[in-house]
Amino acid sequence: MIRAMQVCAQHRWTQAPADTVVLDFDDRHRRRMAMTGTRGLAFLLDLENAVVLRGGDALVLEDGRLIEVVAAPEPLVEIRGSDPHHLVRVAWHLGNRHLPAQITARGLRIRRDHVIEAMVRGLGARVIEIEAPFDPEGGAYAGGGHAPESGPHEHAVHDHSSHDHGDHHHHDEHCDHDHQHGQSHAHDHK
Repeated sequence: MIRAMQVCAQHRWTQAPADTVVLDFDDRHRRRMAMTGTRGLAFLLDLENAVVLRGGDALVLEDGRLIEVVAAPEPLVEIRGSDPHHLVRVAWHLGNRHLPAQITARGLRIRRDHVIEAMVRGLGARVIEIEAPFDPEGGAYAGGGHAPESGPHEHAVHDHSSHDHGDHHHHDEHCDHDHQHGQSHAHDHK
């Protein structure tokens, strides 16, 4: 089976993809996994370290072809506050529970969880059920590796004291960008 051994960062590639994989948040945190693209191309994701794949990344196959990563819609809730201060207060409570949270222009997004939703409502926030790709913040230790042109590169918020922070991805001639590696941001979740 052909292997994908490298990741090319979000939209930093120009070659047409040979296929596409549509993955939810959990399936985008991998090191090794057999996958089949939407057009039927079977391959083995075989990375040196577990990485956080982002929608728009490309997996580089051994023969140079690219597989586009698309973030699948998931059941989420969008949390809206009465004003920015209120939303920051809610965000603090979510962060205090180490919950992955995505920040949007309109509010915060988390995975559906009736207990957390009740807590957020108790804080006076509005909770709206949605289906959307989940792309949570990375936190202070996520690093700044390959930020998209429009904003920061984000990862799940969690404790960093107990797992490896290896390289996020490897570059080759298929990736059309440069970036610096300070603290790297790969997380061995599985």
